[in-house]
Amino acid sequence: MMLGFLLLWVGAVLFLNGLWLMAKIEDREIVVINLVSGLVAGAVAAQSIFGPAATTISIRAGALTLLFATTYLWVAYNRWSGVNGRGLGWFSLFVSITLLPEILGGFQAAANASEIWLALNWLIWAVLWFMYFLLLALGKPILKQTAWTTLIAGIVTGWLPGLLLLYDRM
Repeated sequence: MMLGFLLLWVGAVLFLNGLWLMAKIEDREIVVINLVSGLVAGAVAAQSIFGPAATTISIRAGALTLLFATTYLWVAYNRWSGVNGRGLGWFSLFVSITLLPEILGGFQAAANASEIWLALNWLIWAVLWFMYFLLLALGKPILKQTAWTTLIAGIVTGWLPGLLLLYDRM
């Protein structure tokens, strides 16, 4: 159930960030969803890491979830302060590389469709973070592609699966 809760918020923030990148939402307005999603992801990560039932697997999941929380909080800060986002771009490279073992291990250990789906999600998120590196740190002209990838990733990896998990349909 916690995964569905988290994915719903990931879906919301990615969908809205995609619209923001398409100039459909103003800079200061996008702060709210990034701040709330960052706090939600941070709380889920804290529960996974420090909760009474913490295991090696839940601590790893919490550490990876903090990458999401940090990204969303950083986007909120950047839009509030008006900085250029280059630092977030370099952090995005760090995240995309950090996810490689999770992606490879996920595909290697996948024993069912649900585990393959999760490995595919990690791959999509790693590609998205890499696109943010190219856009923000290197200044590559891929804003439109990044916007659409963000929006679609929000629907496919977050919003829909989050709802399905919350309603016990997945």
